[in-house]
Amino acid sequence: MSAHGWLRSIGVLLIVIIIVAGIKGIDLYRKAFAPNVFIKGKENHAFLYIPTGSDIVQAMEAINKSVIIRNEKSLEWTVGKKNYKAHVYPGRYRIKNRMSNNELINLLRSGKQEPMDVTFNDLRSLEQLATVISKQLEFKPSELLNLLRSDSIHEIYGFNRNTISCMFIPNTYEFYWNTTAGEFIDRMYKEYEKFWNTRRQHKAETMKLSRMEVITLASIVNEETHKDDEKARIAGLYVNRLNKGFRLQADPTVKYAIGDFNIKRVLKKHYQTESPYNTYRIDGLPPGPICLPSIKSIDAVLNYEVHNYMYMCAKADFSGYHVFAKTLSEHNRNAELYRRQLNLLRIYR
Repeated sequence: MSAHGWLRSIGVLLIVIIIVAGIKGIDLYRKAFAPNVFIKGKENHAFLYIPTGSDIVQAMEAINKSVIIRNEKSLEWTVGKKNYKAHVYPGRYRIKNRMSNNELINLLRSGKQEPMDVTFNDLRSLEQLATVISKQLEFKPSELLNLLRSDSIHEIYGFNRNTISCMFIPNTYEFYWNTTAGEFIDRMYKEYEKFWNTRRQHKAETMKLSRMEVITLASIVNEETHKDDEKARIAGLYVNRLNKGFRLQADPTVKYAIGDFNIKRVLKKHYQTESPYNTYRIDGLPPGPICLPSIKSIDAVLNYEVHNYMYMCAKADFSGYHVFAKTLSEHNRNAELYRRQLNLLRIYR
């Protein structure tokens, strides 16, 4: 073969190599960098949850459950090339529509998960708290409850079984989805300490009440009314009764004692319920909160209205507000009006 022929053959071979390399390059691009992750529905993003302890098989199952992978083989190729098997991290990840395999695996390998807002309010028990939080974070309700009921947790944070709920100030907090129950409690204690700033602490001390006593009183105010503009007045009434040695005689504590907040009419037999929470039978405050009071209820106690009221009764118009009285005789007249309305509506329990 002549030199010209050799050169011609080499040229053809180079062209073939370039074409093959180009095809492989295009294939490589498609496998790693072309859009391959699509969100179900019309949203432009979705959240992918990788459970704690997941291996590569479980991680891939979570991916396929959360998003649509157009070419699964190309994703598997990228997973292998990037050794994702050795870098599976739990968490909640924001997945954007039309992500490439490379973008998806880089995100998951990084462990940079998306924090989330966790909210709780209007709760009456630790059981309700555990249920609400476990619907937002990874851990189970029992994991949180078991810790909150343990003596070791009470000792660590300075509470007991009656006051441990004081730690949880209803609000919205930012967490990572895979936060453990123990980490959640520790964070809530830090938020509790932050909530009790110098100003609030000083007001509690001026009232000669501890933080937990303020929250306990706030829980009663919280259950007495949903009207925020009335809470400071109700708080002032209970402060008056405490200062003068009167029993609080708060109906919500009776409902708590009998375990039924749904009764619409508290009867004389209910007042006889034996319980350290029944303020018709005990002096002073109950041993702990009867609910997780709102921040507005807590601040209403700390900023209670100064007045001479000693009694109150729900208004007969069922507006949710109360009518207040300075004397027992005046209160009895108000209470009789309310009872008549209950009778007219045939509300006997």
